[in-house]
Amino acid sequence: MKLAALDGAFDTLLVQEPAEHILQVTLNRPDRANAFTSQMGREIIAVFQALEATPGAYRCVVLTGAGERAFCAGADLKERNGMTDADFSAQHYLFERMARAVLACPAPLLGAINGAAFAGGLELALCCDFAYAAETARFALTEVTLGIMPGAGGTQNLPRTIGERRAKEVILTGRPFSAADALAWGMVNKLYPAAELLPAVLETAKAIAANAPLSVRQAKKSITQGLQMDRASGMLFEIEAYYQLIPTEDRIEGIKAFNEKRKPDFKGR
Repeated sequence: MKLAALDGAFDTLLVQEPAEHILQVTLNRPDRANAFTSQMGREIIAVFQALEATPGAYRCVVLTGAGERAFCAGADLKERNGMTDADFSAQHYLFERMARAVLACPAPLLGAINGAAFAGGLELALCCDFAYAAETARFALTEVTLGIMPGAGGTQNLPRTIGERRAKEVILTGRPFSAADALAWGMVNKLYPAAELLPAVLETAKAIAANAPLSVRQAKKSITQGLQMDRASGMLFEIEAYYQLIPTEDRIEGIKAFNEKRKPDFKGR
């Protein structure tokens, strides 16, 4: 591992390097549909805070779930059974921090949605920059059927992804929807048979990792931040991001490689 913080054993995650410059984080509680526990929340925070603190460690990150049943079923309600209000609030604050840590990932974050993504599991999928899904995957924000509401970005990220009116229908009914719906609504980019999903995501991750890493990170930042601004402000932000790339070695290498008709050897500096 390139980050010492990721070298230790995790109880609920499987953290691997499937290819050079790529980190794969797998939610690893398949017997419980990869549902969140407090321990999983802490471990996800540890992984993504390490990535944010060392943005050049990896050029792309893949997030998936173990098994074929579920990507993530949301919070483990067995763990929540009998919690006091204070305990429930404390755990939810942990999950809020988890979502913010994932959203702050400096490298492109690709979701491989291998199965059901319900409640907080769907909210986690929405924290990815984009996602591919298994054809058999199912999705839902079921919180209102349990006396709560989405609280890890669901009411903000879903409308920004599929539109306000459709998001209100999904959230207010709590009804599940199919992978085909998710594709048609623009929530996932592509669908694959389950066995082909992770190889396809890793192929895309390798394509991203082959590009200039500083350029990729600046472009991601420009898209993410620019969408929170009016267009004129976003254009100014884009130019500021662009000009930070001019003095880099990778910019010079990119032009040199083009003229020498070879693949560039980007170093991230």
